[in-house]
Amino acid sequence: MKTALLLKELYLEAFRDLGHFLVRNYFKLFAWFSFGLFVIVLYAFLFRLATGFAFD
Repeated sequence: MKTALLLKELYLEAFRDLGHFLVRNYFKLFAWFSFGLFVIVLYAFLFRLATGFAFD
C-alpha cells in the first residue's frame, strides 16, 4: 500500500506544473485569437463606413 501511495504522489507531483503550463498557454493563445478576430471585425466595420454602406 505504501508503494501505491508513493507512486500516486510521484504521478501527482510530476504532472501538477504541466497542467498549469498548458492552461496558461491555452488562455494566452485564446486571447490572441480573440484579439485577432476583433481586429478583423473592426476593420470590416470601418471599411463599410468608409465605402458608404447603408445600415438600414
